[in-house]
Amino acid sequence: MSFLPSPHPSTFYGDTVVRAAFVVALFGWGVGFYGPPVFLHAVLVRTDWSLSLVSAAVTFHFLFGAGVIAFLPGIHRRFGIPAATLVGSVLLAAGVLGWAAAVEPWQLFVAALFTGGGWAPMGAAGINAIIAPWFVDKRPLALAKAYNGASIGGMVFSPLWAELIERAGFPAAAMMVGLVMVVVVMSIATRELVRTPFEEGQGVDGREYGNVPVTAVSSEGVASTISPALWKERRFLTLAAAMSLGLFAQIGLIAQLFSLMAPSMGVRLAGGIMTLATGCAMGGRFIMARLLGGRTDRRRAAAASYAVQALGTLLLWVAGPEHPALFVLGIVLFGLGIGNATSLPPLIAQAEFAPTDVARVVSRSVALSQALYAFAPAVLGGLIVGGSGDAAPLGSATGAYFAVIFALQTAAAACMLSGPRRRAAPP
Repeated sequence: MSFLPSPHPSTFYGDTVVRAAFVVALFGWGVGFYGPPVFLHAVLVRTDWSLSLVSAAVTFHFLFGAGVIAFLPGIHRRFGIPAATLVGSVLLAAGVLGWAAAVEPWQLFVAALFTGGGWAPMGAAGINAIIAPWFVDKRPLALAKAYNGASIGGMVFSPLWAELIERAGFPAAAMMVGLVMVVVVMSIATRELVRTPFEEGQGVDGREYGNVPVTAVSSEGVASTISPALWKERRFLTLAAAMSLGLFAQIGLIAQLFSLMAPSMGVRLAGGIMTLATGCAMGGRFIMARLLGGRTDRRRAAAASYAVQALGTLLLWVAGPEHPALFVLGIVLFGLGIGNATSLPPLIAQAEFAPTDVARVVSRSVALSQALYAFAPAVLGGLIVGGSGDAAPLGSATGAYFAVIFALQTAAAACMLSGPRRRAAPP
């Protein structure tokens, strides 16, 4: 193998890396994020275990994954991104088999160790690490394209898991999906992820090798390293707090929304509305990526995204089932910000921190937010439980639920605006 750059690269290989990251995200979220709620139902169907017990295993899945994400930059430095991503897929596949084969409750928590740890390199921080070496100025659009694999993963895998488990059984479904995932990720890790811009003779953003101009989003003027006491950094604290509050509210609403809509709107329409929200998430990512330029204040953009979500939540609160058109508008506004809650924080970190620090800032922010939103379904769900112990239908006793979500989204926007904002330098 030659260690010198390729003399005349014909196309920018970063675009291929984006497509590879899209597929990794599709499997990562499709199995590691959208899978556990389906696994929970499948375990309950075949056992007599309590809902609280199995739900605790799902929460443990996200909590342990958050711990692994916090150390992901170190894992990448020691073993490399390709190896970490491949091992993550193997652990994730093995963990799903563990969920399917568990005969004792404690075995669920062992399986959750594997699924939580395996999802970490294939989640938000892992995708950002895959994209970062190839893009600087064009990173917003690159991340938007890659993270949309997460949205497609939800649209594809949620019904796919249900169908496969019903037709073939949970163990067979776990084996089929796990095998396909490992084979696909192995191909990506050994072919696309092992490449570097240097080996391809290319600079970032498709520029000529060695021609990498410094712009506002490349953190010119930012100190080369941040203090080890990251938790004392105002720019980090406001970024992590905003991401945590926004995702806590978002996950808490998504987890309960279908159950709230189904009694009054029907299962089919409720499912269609959930799909609409996912589609809006993809559209929102692309719109924001197109709007973000070298002179754009990314914190203001993120605050605006949270504000749009808050407005959508307010419409859901006011509309109820009596005003379906207004309710759907609320879904659209809320959906437009779903994708930005994940993709904008890494872009803010890119603008505010030196390149050598971005991976650590992103991983810590993602880890903290995931550790908190693991409890969101239970905490916010408790606000809509009626006297019978069942969730109250939409429009009935849901005022406190929507009010808290609205407050969390507003607080997320305020956190973004309270952080330091840097004026972009001329390109």
